[in-house]
Amino acid sequence: MVGGAAGVVWLVLPVMTIKGEVPVAAGRGAPVASASVQGTGPKAARRSTAQDPEDHSGYYSDGGTSPADLVLPLVAVGGVVVLAGYGYVRRTRRARTRTTPGVVSPQPPVTPLPVRERQAGTALVQADDCLHTSREELAFAEDRFGVDAVGPFAGALREAERELSAAFAIRVRYEHGVPAPEEEAARRQALAGIVGRCAEAGRRLDAEAPGFDQLRALERDMGDALGVAEGRFRELAGRTGAVEAALADLDARHPAPGAPATTAVTGYVEQAKDRLVFATTHLNQARQATDLGDTGRAIRYLRAAEGAISQADTFLTGVDRLVNSLAEAAQLVPAALTGAEAELARARAAAPSDLASARTALATVREELTSDAPYDPLDALRRITRALLPLGAGQDGVLGFAARLVARADISAADGFVGTHRGAVGVDARTRLAEAQRLLDTYTDPATADVLALEARELAEQDVRMHGNPYAGAADEHTSGVGGAVLGGILLGEDPDGGPPLSFGGPDTRKRRGLPPT
Repeated sequence: MVGGAAGVVWLVLPVMTIKGEVPVAAGRGAPVASASVQGTGPKAARRSTAQDPEDHSGYYSDGGTSPADLVLPLVAVGGVVVLAGYGYVRRTRRARTRTTPGVVSPQPPVTPLPVRERQAGTALVQADDCLHTSREELAFAEDRFGVDAVGPFAGALREAERELSAAFAIRVRYEHGVPAPEEEAARRQALAGIVGRCAEAGRRLDAEAPGFDQLRALERDMGDALGVAEGRFRELAGRTGAVEAALADLDARHPAPGAPATTAVTGYVEQAKDRLVFATTHLNQARQATDLGDTGRAIRYLRAAEGAISQADTFLTGVDRLVNSLAEAAQLVPAALTGAEAELARARAAAPSDLASARTALATVREELTSDAPYDPLDALRRITRALLPLGAGQDGVLGFAARLVARADISAADGFVGTHRGAVGVDARTRLAEAQRLLDTYTDPATADVLALEARELAEQDVRMHGNPYAGAADEHTSGVGGAVLGGILLGEDPDGGPPLSFGGPDTRKRRGLPPT
């Protein structure tokens, strides 16, 4: 401001100091005559100027403003502008970085770690649900168009499964204290990694969802899609009676005290019938809506029916798998027991130690085999393989095969339960199931995989009991199957009729179709 004032004064000063006399030009090399000698008035002025019209030095020196007089003020004003700009920049930077109490710049709030953990758990559940739903609808497209036609979508599903598997693996390490609890920044990064992997899994599915919709073309070919769904419905309805008879035969042959061999599939036939009731209702509604030209409503009913048909198949297939696993286990128990007893004898000879618990477990299984009492073959194999865990044995040969057979059976049972009750099952059960599957797939530790699968099943059952059935007691709950459809995650459960069904795709596909995230 001082420099600016000085510049203004410098510009104005010449004007303020100019006198009233008319400037007189000085001649070249001759003295300038005074006004009294040359005379006064305009004529005298004209005579003086006429002496040398090219000489203006007298004008500039006696009272005019020369160009040199303007240089310094302009420089001063320019300096003021530069200084003012520099001062403004400094003040702005100080305001942004100021740490003086009372004037601290507001910082975004830090989300508490437990909140981040819940967000990561929600992302895992949502991604897992999207994979289950996409798998179910993909099967109907494959039935209609063939394996080659659905190849790109099956590939996207596999990629999404890998991303989700990696996300679950991060959570397993997180639960085991990696990163360490005191390393909060690292733990936050791990949780961000879980969310990122889940988002990528959803993105892979979302990217293929438009193409999948074009392949199915339900808006144009609803009749053919309905025909495929109705065909699968009839096949399952015909299987129900045979599966129910096979389950009754298992109960009669393996009525193990306290824990029957069929405990893992108890109630599965009834739940399959419940899903089929729901499916037949929605197939009829889809057919009626198609006849009326209401394609949008027909698609909604069809997708709901397809989800119920898929879960009915899961229930019935679960019983069939258990029948086969028990038969295979019954044949394997004698050889596995003999191998375990040999391993125990070698361990006792090489390094005598307290092997009482292992001896007791194997002796109990031997007694069951030699008696006529019914027993659970899968449970017998489980006890044999676990008895050898402290010895570091049981990973190869017949014992390794037995351990993998038991793990496969328990993982399959847990996966079927989670998939058909996913509307209530939380992240803990899903995490243990994913880790069990990883251990089995990599041949790392089938015995531990079996332990995790049983824990997953137990946690999932607890979630279902705590969730309850919001449609229990409704007048048509048992006749419509809506409660089971909501529990199974087929419907979102938002409306009295269960809400909209889900379909192939990730979270963005749900938004595109107007469905809220789960």
